[in-house]
Amino acid sequence: MERLLDPYLKSGISLIRKSNYFEAPIPNDTAAIRANAYYFSQPEWAQEYLQYCHRSEHFRSRWLRATGPWDGKVVLDVGCGPGNVHATLGCRPQLLIGVDVAAGSLEIAARQGYVAVLADARHLPFRSGFADLVVVNASLHHCEDMSGVLREAARAVKPGGMLVTDHDPQRSAWDFKGVAKLMWNARLAVYRVTRHSFHKSSNQQAWGLRTEIHHRPGDGVTSEFFKSVLSPLGFGVNVYPHNHETGAEVLEGCFGRAELKYRLGNLLSGRRPDAAESALSLMCVAMRGPELSSVVSDPDRRGH
Repeated sequence: MERLLDPYLKSGISLIRKSNYFEAPIPNDTAAIRANAYYFSQPEWAQEYLQYCHRSEHFRSRWLRATGPWDGKVVLDVGCGPGNVHATLGCRPQLLIGVDVAAGSLEIAARQGYVAVLADARHLPFRSGFADLVVVNASLHHCEDMSGVLREAARAVKPGGMLVTDHDPQRSAWDFKGVAKLMWNARLAVYRVTRHSFHKSSNQQAWGLRTEIHHRPGDGVTSEFFKSVLSPLGFGVNVYPHNHETGAEVLEGCFGRAELKYRLGNLLSGRRPDAAESALSLMCVAMRGPELSSVVSDPDRRGH
């Protein structure tokens, strides 16, 4: 299994074989890395995430429309967690590499068909320009340095390849104000009492919140964020807002209708609930040009 990765590793990088995954050095162990490693290594929480998140037919049709078939491709999934994307799409890539900081999730991802690697998304152990497709689903907002992680993911894309991100919160849609912000803050107590979703215990809720570094009012991603990072690296960039339960039509400009609680939050914050700026998440589909940019292919120029 290790020999499968050898052609794609940076010079001088050696991976340590663990039970069902490989481990690369993490040069800077941050609070965000520790929080995500802890939360997504808890067997019950990781399994719950795999079972309930990003498993809908809407998700599947949206992603297949964006990426096309994965068959025969070298695919890198950055922030793969327990393997939700591949588990939902069910493609047959030539090689599927999953990177995460949570050992427990990587154990599960390996059972989903990933070659699992524990590594920091800001410091990937792979050489530049090796992957046909790099995917980053629901992961950027879990990282302290979103632009650095996005740039590092882009570095791995080969000329003519594709980078797709999804399910990161659109900043404008989550910028709750006044009464809407009070409601947002009050939700935690309500969720705990009702044992809603991933709030079944105070411990799970507290650790979950620690992982959501950029998922709070006034924070998140923007269309300009993706374009400002990726365009200088030679990517053509398209950004699509959506409200989660919308499929392939997202790529035709249809972002769907959010749940009532989010529509109310946007209305109380002075935004039209049906406006593009009120759509909950952004999907970025970026195609790399035929030449490998020297800016992105030289890690030393980015301070790595």
